Amino acid sequence: MRPVLPGFHPDPSVCRVGDIYYLACSSFEYAPGVPVFRSADLRSWEPVGHALHRRSQLLLDRAHPSGGIYAPTLRHHDGRFWMITSNVSHRPGHLLVTAEDPAGPWSDPVWFDAPGIDPDLAWDEDGTCYVTWSGSDGSGRPAIMQVTVDPATGELRSEPRQLWSGTGGKYPEAPHLYRIGAHWYLLIAEGGTERAHAVTIARGPSPRGPFEPCPHNPVLTARGLDTPVQNTGHADLVQRPDGSWAMLYLGVRPRGGTPQWHVLGRETFASEIVWSDGWPTVAGPVEPGSSAAVTEELTGPELPASWVAPGRFPAEVLRPGDHGGLRLTADGDEPVFVGRRQEHFALRAVATVGTRSGAGGLELRLDPRHAVALEADDGVVRAVARVGRHVRAVLGELPVGPETVLELRTEPAPGPGAPLRSGPDKIVAGVGGADGFTELGRIDGRYLSTETAGGFTGRMIGLTCSRGELTVTSFTYHGTDEPGTPATPDTE
Repeated sequence: MRPVLPGFHPDPSVCRVGDIYYLACSSFEYAPGVPVFRSADLRSWEPVGHALHRRSQLLLDRAHPSGGIYAPTLRHHDGRFWMITSNVSHRPGHLLVTAEDPAGPWSDPVWFDAPGIDPDLAWDEDGTCYVTWSGSDGSGRPAIMQVTVDPATGELRSEPRQLWSGTGGKYPEAPHLYRIGAHWYLLIAEGGTERAHAVTIARGPSPRGPFEPCPHNPVLTARGLDTPVQNTGHADLVQRPDGSWAMLYLGVRPRGGTPQWHVLGRETFASEIVWSDGWPTVAGPVEPGSSAAVTEELTGPELPASWVAPGRFPAEVLRPGDHGGLRLTADGDEPVFVGRRQEHFALRAVATVGTRSGAGGLELRLDPRHAVALEADDGVVRAVARVGRHVRAVLGELPVGPETVLELRTEPAPGPGAPLRSGPDKIVAGVGGADGFTELGRIDGRYLSTETAGGFTGRMIGLTCSRGELTVTSFTYHGTDEPGTPATPDTE
């Protein structure tokens, strides 16, 4: 089963306007925040922008890895798009922005003083607005909570009340409310976003409940199943113009031997939904038409929409060069990183960089402490692996000139049937030149996996500068899920 949005695109929320679908995902410590996509068929999605695209909306100065922006809800109501989410690194509660066009501009945020995560936004027939979220009850236990609000001012118009909080699984979260026929449905996730993840549902006569659970909960889970997609949950429902329904949800594609590792992050998948006796049932998958290779190049001063930076906006540190190309500038003594998601199992990233007035290069990372980098500094390129707080290993080095071609590759392990001690892939670092590719080192990809590093994000590939200024003449991302390309598989 193939994702409709591969790579680190978790916590999908979807709405439909006419014949077009719009989808938003969480973005954590990366800016711009909350990427927004558009589709005509739920299978193929194109980026249209970000809901949080300027500093007045998004402060990430204190955002640690997997902090920042958590799960959003995207809705269309009264002629406008509404996106509500939480910035856990900035202030408690939830923020709401609106736009006439999902490509932006989006408004400055309205804040709701309701501590928790995963807020949902819904309106009943008389126009009352409900915010429903994952918080805690009076005793501090996780629970699905709800208030009525004024969406224009952030005023809470009721006391928080607890709704149905699932079937007993840990971490009830990701609530979404829908009016379908005569019932209000409350869809949630429970079990945690790891292997026990699940989607459950209940229904009631009003947005306040009371809610009765579905007799065949969970309606979606991969726990205990031998399927290539695991951790399935955190879902949203959407109805097509013809009356049929689909579900968008997150999942991961672990690889390697036991216990398996996922490296691309939590991805967005889709499935058909059929209704029986007033309850939804997951049917067959909704998948893209193909898994063709993807190539993306930096061809000018304007970055593709896929490019982001942790803790800051890319334009704050990556600027047009004096004679073409780009300049990446370190933030004093603090290294900076700007890049895009790794969206394919087999990756080949190539950058031509110069370090006449600084140090830096090409990096594949899950977070700052779990990364493989090619660092050019003072006439030498070093392949360096960072694993945790205390491990920094030089895999190899090579003298180079003032400008050099750096290359990082991933060589994926087999899918089902991988050897017991096999990791998810091998990460290969080297330099290019007139004589071709020279490998400087390689490591097991499990060291850049969520199971090793923890957190909620996925791998990113991009440019880093640790001192002074790095000049970038070119950057190319090439990815595919087909075995054997773009790098030769490792046979050890």
